[in-house]
Amino acid sequence: MSQPAPITAAILVIGDEILSGRTQDTNTGYIARFLGALGIDLREARVVPDVQAEIVDALNALRGRYTYVFTTGGIGPTHDDITFEAVAAAFGVGCYYHPEAMAAMAARYKPGEFNDARRRMAYIPVGAELVRNTVSTAPGVHIGNVFVMAGVPMIMRAMMDAIEPKLQRGAVVHAATVQTKVPEGRLAEGLKKIQVDHKEVAIGSYPFYREDGNGVQLVARGRDAAEVETAALEIEAMLRDLGAEGIRITA
Repeated sequence: MSQPAPITAAILVIGDEILSGRTQDTNTGYIARFLGALGIDLREARVVPDVQAEIVDALNALRGRYTYVFTTGGIGPTHDDITFEAVAAAFGVGCYYHPEAMAAMAARYKPGEFNDARRRMAYIPVGAELVRNTVSTAPGVHIGNVFVMAGVPMIMRAMMDAIEPKLQRGAVVHAATVQTKVPEGRLAEGLKKIQVDHKEVAIGSYPFYREDGNGVQLVARGRDAAEVETAALEIEAMLRDLGAEGIRITA
């Protein structure tokens, strides 16, 4: 029986501050885990500067390749917040002041404080739907298969919660992790054989270096829980054959 086509996603991180190292991107890891719990495969993540042409090129490449694209960053009130305009350019549409967003944001500020810079956060691509922001009111947007979100982690997480009901679900990926102190070089041949025998399971080897000793975590991942477990048992058997101990690690 053939498996249904996977639901796939990409993340486009927008911002000079990420590329300069001034700000650390924590959103990608969060989104990856969020999507994984829904059975959506994150296949790619890119980082681009606050340059419209580069945002447009990256967005058009990604949105044609994956089921969903999630962007973070560049939807604030300052001159370098150009994501809405860039998304509009990618879709070949203009921008306009969304009346619902304008009203919600105007209500948030004291009289006279809802200035032109703040109005920019309600200037969204034509045809886009609002993505609710329960933290600071200024919305994200959804257009086509693209979800445009803030870069501030707390706001991005609120937007992901708002987006969740719109997303298709896929088969969840199961994982089993076996930890050992055997060096990778001694494991390579055995792992290769297990991988060949379980083509639908991805088997990874991830070394760690700690004060209490070095080692490696061997991870089997796949959508068939029974096959993942079988691969994990074979990894444990391989370690026993090497005279080593394997410890199951639970997330």
